[in-house]
Amino acid sequence: MNDRLLYDWFGDSVEPHAGLVALEVDGHTLTYRELDELVRAVAARICGATGGPPARVGLAVSRSRTAYAAYLATLRLGATPVPLNAGFPAARLRSIADSARLDLVIRDAGGAEVDPGVPALDLPDAALDALPATPASALPASRAGLDDLAYILFTSGSTGSPKGVPLTHRNISPFVAHVREHYPAGPGCRHSQVAELTFDPSVHDMFVAWSTGAALVVPTKREILSPVDFVNRRGLTHWFSVPSIISAAERLGDLAPGAMPGLRWSLFSGEPLKWQQVEQWRRAAPNSALDNIYGPTELTGCYEHRVVGSPDEATGNGTVPIGRPYPDMEIAVIGDDGRPAAVGELVMRGVQRFPGYLDPAQNTGRFVAIDDGVARVYDGTGPVRVDHWYRTGDLVTHNGDLAVHLGRVDHQVKVRGHRVEVGEVEQALRTRDGVRDAVVLGGAVGDGDTELRAAFTGVRLDTAPVLAELGELLPEHMVPRSLTWFDELPLNPNGKIDRLILSEVLFDA
Repeated sequence: MNDRLLYDWFGDSVEPHAGLVALEVDGHTLTYRELDELVRAVAARICGATGGPPARVGLAVSRSRTAYAAYLATLRLGATPVPLNAGFPAARLRSIADSARLDLVIRDAGGAEVDPGVPALDLPDAALDALPATPASALPASRAGLDDLAYILFTSGSTGSPKGVPLTHRNISPFVAHVREHYPAGPGCRHSQVAELTFDPSVHDMFVAWSTGAALVVPTKREILSPVDFVNRRGLTHWFSVPSIISAAERLGDLAPGAMPGLRWSLFSGEPLKWQQVEQWRRAAPNSALDNIYGPTELTGCYEHRVVGSPDEATGNGTVPIGRPYPDMEIAVIGDDGRPAAVGELVMRGVQRFPGYLDPAQNTGRFVAIDDGVARVYDGTGPVRVDHWYRTGDLVTHNGDLAVHLGRVDHQVKVRGHRVEVGEVEQALRTRDGVRDAVVLGGAVGDGDTELRAAFTGVRLDTAPVLAELGELLPEHMVPRSLTWFDELPLNPNGKIDRLILSEVLFDA
């Protein structure tokens, strides 16, 4: 059960659930049989464009039939899908395409040119119905094995370049096996797909639904802005999103008592879940269980906590515990000296741990070996081994047997569920004319949402054009909301930039 290829979680459901709804997206409803037929047709079209099964396929797609059919078709051929957010700036898309070594990019009507050097296959939804039917026998058999790559996602990188995170089928299969049992689903269940394909919770949504005969329901961008209406109009039973959606719904006044009576499961991940948010959501969805999920992209979901208590079990920082690790994962908490600590960095290993970044140079410092109770940081010498522990960069402690998230060890932050390494944003700022140095900080604003704000030295510039230039280079969530000029950046007694003072100035002003 735990040794399936990612595609098989869908493929094995087609025959027993052929007439049930598998996908609702952009005004279209597809049964398992219809989605399978479309997947085969798209797979044949991919082979025609590349002269046979490709190795890696970029998906520059929006929320469309093409997106999901192309994702599954790529997997069916034994290839690796690489989701690309069509809204990302062109320079970032070219960087990702180059790093991923794509053989083909599939675009729908909302797609963008990714790299002039990579062949593109345009498949707008309007063209799908004209694709010829393709019997299964006409497609080449998948040659993928458990240690081949199931997908590649790109996260923010501290060196100024996105990090390619490859996950193998062996990494993903036990994850899917666990969550599909832990969050009971099946025919008649309807799962939200709020996350973009570039964000790893999307994998949970797709394959928990498709491995059980449930329906995946993809909202429009407008529906995401009104989650309660989306839940009720589309009859959702399972919800998964970042916690900031709760705050947005509360600001709109949508979370009235009993507003979502049909919701059975509510999962939140991607950023700290606050008790205030829990109480707001539980009031509106009184019949729903509520879980806090934790897990870096490099580990997929790997911690969970079922919220059954009240703020009495609070963590001391107003957040819900991240809970207990998944059964196939090992954990350790290490202090600055590399030894076990009550409060320290969470490191993990196990079958769900990714094999290392696409660029091996980015592995340096991100793993540790623990020998004789002491953690030694991986220096890039030799390969990343199975027994290496991944450094999450998250500071944790324990309340009983429940892990409590205390923040980031480094300067990485989460903005609306997206992981941002501020070093990438700082590097982009330093390349702007007139900017000598820059520091980017994340901080809580308003209802507790996280926002980026930046400080810079150099020429006292009109900051609006600088931020506009950043918008040409970085995704919207990585562009600071404000840019403040300093004659000199404050330093602490050790001569380092005093980020605490900067934070007070930028966020308390």
